[in-house]
Amino acid sequence: MTSSRSAFAALLVLALAGCGQNEARNASELFDGSYVLELAEALSADDMQGRAPGTPESAKAREMIIERMQALGLQPVNGTFEHAFTYGPFTNPTTGEDAVPDKPGVNVIGLIQGTSDSDLTMVLTAHFDHLGVREDEIYNGMDDNASGVTGILAAAEYFSANKPTHDVLFVALDAEEDGFGGAREFITNPPVPLEHMAFNLNLDMVSRGDNGLLWASGSAHWPALKPMIEAVASEAPVEVRMGFDTGEGRDDWTLLSDHAVFFRAGIPHLYLGVEDHPDYHRPSDDFENVDQDWYLRSVETVVRMAAAADARLVEIAAMKAE
Repeated sequence: MTSSRSAFAALLVLALAGCGQNEARNASELFDGSYVLELAEALSADDMQGRAPGTPESAKAREMIIERMQALGLQPVNGTFEHAFTYGPFTNPTTGEDAVPDKPGVNVIGLIQGTSDSDLTMVLTAHFDHLGVREDEIYNGMDDNASGVTGILAAAEYFSANKPTHDVLFVALDAEEDGFGGAREFITNPPVPLEHMAFNLNLDMVSRGDNGLLWASGSAHWPALKPMIEAVASEAPVEVRMGFDTGEGRDDWTLLSDHAVFFRAGIPHLYLGVEDHPDYHRPSDDFENVDQDWYLRSVETVVRMAAAADARLVEIAAMKAE
């Protein structure tokens, strides 16, 4: 624990130098909190119609994400930020055979290159789609998952100013709400070789800490992550607990979001998220129901976790061979 905390502190020293404690808690030197709030509110507004895949509003969401990536100096991957795909029922329930994909989706991928010559890559993911409009009601998906999108972009802002040691891919995934379509595409047609993907940090619902807790799920499968999580938790501005990676049903989050696809591919993962709340998958998952102060502190914790993972990526990558 001591050595990992020291490594992480070294990563953050430039960002936090000269700041008072309150300024650090407000993340003023790690990312632009005002932009996080503005983007989250814009992504979850009624005029975004719930960001269902294949809709004009989905395209508008991608434009917002790409605009921010470009402003931060992220590089496109294979010449483009947008990576279109088709998806659909993945197996025919009658025959067990693969069905013909027929639904459109588009992932958004940006890259920040690391300062070392390592071939290891960290992948930060958050899905930008939500449930769209159902029975004339808009499912805005603020917590699920405009919040996660702003989290990976806040991490991108941090790494733009404090270059990572390893390459980092920032991936806004489409069609999570429809069978993890975007994540399946990402793993099936990876932009870098799978053997180079050392770690997936997935964000899904990080703004509604109604009970004050941000959960880190995955260490039951990857025990070597525990010292890193504990080190970040000891300095985090919100309470971080490990769990929700054993048990049954919704008590085990291992297969409940996009990180499931990485887990099945043998890639170490960590999922940061909050527990279900009364607005989960309801039209009331709106920006005005978020405690903005807690949300920004949660995003700061996300950034700290990403920086810690970059510092320990060689150690994390070793778990793949265990």
